[in-house]
Amino acid sequence: MSSAMNSDLDNMALALWEDFQHPDVGWQAVALVACIVVGKLVERLVRGYGGVVPAPWREGGLRRMTFPLTTTVLVFVARYVLRGSHPVNLLSIAIPLLLSLAGIRAVFFALRQVFAQTRWLASFERIFSLLTWTVVAMHILGLLPGVIDFLESVNFTVGRQNLSLWLLLQGLATVVVALLTAFWCGGVVERRLLRAEDMDGNLRVVFTRLAKALLVLVAILVSLPLVGIDLTTLSVFGGALGVGLGFGLQKIASNYVSGFIILLDRSIRLGNMIEVDSNRGQVTRITTRYTVLRGSGGVESLVPNEVLVSSVVLNESYTDRRVRVALPVQVAYGTDLDQALVLLEAAARNQPRVLSEPSPAALVVSFADSGINLEVGFWIHDPETGTGRLKSEINLAIWRTFKAAGIQMPFPQREVRILSGTP
Repeated sequence: MSSAMNSDLDNMALALWEDFQHPDVGWQAVALVACIVVGKLVERLVRGYGGVVPAPWREGGLRRMTFPLTTTVLVFVARYVLRGSHPVNLLSIAIPLLLSLAGIRAVFFALRQVFAQTRWLASFERIFSLLTWTVVAMHILGLLPGVIDFLESVNFTVGRQNLSLWLLLQGLATVVVALLTAFWCGGVVERRLLRAEDMDGNLRVVFTRLAKALLVLVAILVSLPLVGIDLTTLSVFGGALGVGLGFGLQKIASNYVSGFIILLDRSIRLGNMIEVDSNRGQVTRITTRYTVLRGSGGVESLVPNEVLVSSVVLNESYTDRRVRVALPVQVAYGTDLDQALVLLEAAARNQPRVLSEPSPAALVVSFADSGINLEVGFWIHDPETGTGRLKSEINLAIWRTFKAAGIQMPFPQREVRILSGTP
């Protein structure tokens, strides 16, 4: 029994089978179930009294790590107590499974700090957990060396290098780990840059994306040679990718380059009210492929960055947030124009959003068929709020003041004369 207890994991399946032939094997099952129950109770206790720790650690880290770590410690204690008089190989098998569960939860806790809003992380965690437990189970049952030998026996040649399925799987696993590490480091850099309030918002976005891109590139360049894959074998794929970018992905590449140009030259910033083509709205997001404009009606327009670089963009808050708004008004001939101009300026000046400097100004624009065209111009400093309601309030004030002053607003009229002559 002592040799079975000290056996390697490769012989654990055989030792476990011998344990099941022992009449006292039930004590192992009872001890394991008791450890699991106590681990769950401790987990609930941490969940209920975890207010002393930060919420991310309480909800995503400490609570999820409590069960496997606590249960592992209890299983160690139970194995130490029973090993003198009972078989304990079932408990020995439970220890690596619980440690692998703790490792999986630790890895995905770190990932959740970077990908907090992603939906695919939960599915990826289930797949990753299944693969990890499968590998651990094959290792315990002694099947893993045979599977590795089979994967190494499947060989093929790419360029001048001989590859195998096992080497490709190693490379894939290494690249995935390196990429996740790069994303995690990129998230740390992003959080630090977001706290740099003295830096321009566009520059923070640029540095964040450049840092993530460089980290991903370094992760790939470092991880593949570690498993013995020569990077020169990827030259064929790099050439094909270049051809694809030259033809099918030309627009996409142009949008990405334009996105970095916009972020670097800071011609368009978050919060700017801009108009390009027929799209007008406030810039709420700038990605590497498109820019989001939120209109006054709540509709969001996704404008490709290439359009913003190659077209004329009307930016209402590029260097100065003050914008002039003009309202046309027509009065009848015979109106006291001096009085009308004063009333127009007063109607605009009484609105709280209208700036006092420059002050509102009313002008005589032209003499039309039915009346005299006037215009009142005023300045505002918040164009992103919109001007629809403001124009309505000023027009209503003009209507009331003109009505009280007896000033008429003409409407189109036609005079028809019938000429009658003698036969």
